[in-house]
Amino acid sequence: MQNIKQQWVDYIHSLQNNICAALEEADGKATFVEDEWARPEGGGGKTRVIANGNVFEKGGVNTSAVSGVVTDAMRAQLKLPNEFATQNLSWFACGLSLVLHPMNPFVPTVHCNYRMFELYNETGDVIDRWFGGGTDLTPYYLMDEDAVHFHQTYKDVCDGFDSSFYPSFKKHCDDYFINYHRNNERRGIGGIFYDYQRPSETKDVNFWMNFGMACGDAFTKAYIPIVNARKTIPYTDAHKHWQEIRRGRYTEFNLVHDRGTLFGLKTNGRIESILMSLPPTVRFEYNYQPVPGSEEDKLLQACLHTREWLA
Repeated sequence: MQNIKQQWVDYIHSLQNNICAALEEADGKATFVEDEWARPEGGGGKTRVIANGNVFEKGGVNTSAVSGVVTDAMRAQLKLPNEFATQNLSWFACGLSLVLHPMNPFVPTVHCNYRMFELYNETGDVIDRWFGGGTDLTPYYLMDEDAVHFHQTYKDVCDGFDSSFYPSFKKHCDDYFINYHRNNERRGIGGIFYDYQRPSETKDVNFWMNFGMACGDAFTKAYIPIVNARKTIPYTDAHKHWQEIRRGRYTEFNLVHDRGTLFGLKTNGRIESILMSLPPTVRFEYNYQPVPGSEEDKLLQACLHTREWLA
């Protein structure tokens, strides 16, 4: 079982290197600065941040491999079965998480996260293991061809493992990244999202690990072509204004609804790494509404109603 853990840890660190190199090439100016940190309860991570580049105003590509004892707050957050209620359990989690906020409003913000979680009993045996992750796109101006490319990239990955994955994981993504307090307004145009995928007789631990790796590897294919196609489009102060309005919605979701953020805060996570996902500048204007029929309104309507981009 240690081999499975180490395989995943090694992959996550390799993925971080590959993604950072691709993003630096696309930016052409800024480079990532690494902050390696240790967690007192166990483990640590590498936070890599990029800022004030030609393309990326703020972003981070973080990895962590952390462990500790299961607290009451974690039991509630993870919804552990009653059989584990009185046991002294410990846990291990390893993953990569990234968020990129571009300067140009015509380049979308993007988020992805791929992770493995293990739960151990009092003698150190693995009693539970699951995989989760996903990648989703948050444009400020809707380019249909970008959405199609992004979704097609992940459908191709999913279809290589199970043809039921893409429709299922797309729906999970559509249903997760929602600001319920704003009339079920979605954060962006989705992607894929899956969680709590446990090995089974038909889909063993290697299946789920390989699937997570394939999804992680697909990130640059899904996102970098969009960046390169949009990064030189001229923009105005009005475009930036709308970008900051939408960044406000992004911030609301991350602080109010996102399970990863809440889990990190409840497990004494590293605050700087957790809140790295927040955009550098945002606007909260009272009852702001875009002009009906405008490009801004087109984006808003796409966030209010789900769409089958590959129909």
